[in-house]
Amino acid sequence: MSEGPMSDGTPAPDAVDAVLSALKFDRDGLVAAIAQQHDTGEVLMLAWMNRDAVAETLATGRVCYWSRSRQALWRKGETSGHIQMLKELRVDCDGDAILLQVEQTGPACHTGEHSCFFRAARGDALVKIG
Repeated sequence: MSEGPMSDGTPAPDAVDAVLSALKFDRDGLVAAIAQQHDTGEVLMLAWMNRDAVAETLATGRVCYWSRSRQALWRKGETSGHIQMLKELRVDCDGDAILLQVEQTGPACHTGEHSCFFRAARGDALVKIG
């Protein structure tokens, strides 16, 4: 089995197969994917990926998700320009979640916020935070 990325930075085909076989997709064929800014550790968003989205992300280095509302692949930033470039993909211990360490261009959230996690429970309220 090949190890490490190929000369163009994309993982070897065996690595893609290893990732896909390690994942436990749910009954809808999806796995949760958490996007995290690679250099700061900030959690940006949670989305869903199917096999094709995982394979495309690994093959291109540009993050692709599965849109449950549109029932189609969703290439992050295809309309907004706020793309995510993959730095590293990690699979959790159970294989039922993915951590995507990314380089985020622009805001990650569709609301225009940098992160989708911009509200916090404080006292008896949910408040917008930095």
